[in-house]
Amino acid sequence: MVRKTKAEAEQTRREIIDAARCVFHECGVSRTSLEKIARVAGVTRGAVYWHFENKAELFFAMREDSLAVLNEVDAYLDSPDLPNPLDGIEQSLLAFFRIIDGRSEVRQVFEIMTLRCEYVDEFAQVLQEVNKPCMDFLAKLIRSYQRAADKGYLRPGLDPEGAAYDTLSFTAGLFNNWLSSQPGDLLRLKVPDMIRQHLLLRRP
Repeated sequence: MVRKTKAEAEQTRREIIDAARCVFHECGVSRTSLEKIARVAGVTRGAVYWHFENKAELFFAMREDSLAVLNEVDAYLDSPDLPNPLDGIEQSLLAFFRIIDGRSEVRQVFEIMTLRCEYVDEFAQVLQEVNKPCMDFLAKLIRSYQRAADKGYLRPGLDPEGAAYDTLSFTAGLFNNWLSSQPGDLLRLKVPDMIRQHLLLRRP
């Protein structure tokens, strides 16, 4: 009975998070109330407050689900199957865009964080936390480019740290362009080639 109760509570929590993602995506975060999320989830407002203290906490819970899939992206950066660190960077970027293209829930969360959230009032402190994975990725890029330089895979004259910052900026710009385009648009179709070209410029 205890296990069933815990399972039911977790199921309710899951349904609230899923409802929040849908409502945030449709209405924007600032125009979404916990009452509206409760209605979509089919639970009482009290049930929402039982699991989440406020909208920011619910936002973070929704975000954590999407960040978990990024482990698949990071895995390429240290993969023993890819001796050339530049191949790891290339495959990690390809995997990221493959994930957001193929998994609607993940794509919705990134669209919410990028296009449908105003980081003001109670969300003013959220922006720093939202940007943390980006900074973590930058640190991993720096290490990968440094390994590439040490092994002779990086084009002579390129600074590993500068190359990492450039790749981060390239990825952020490409991601924003991808979000502003539509399925089937030429830009989306050319993303893999653009990524490969970006890394090609860094190879000897």
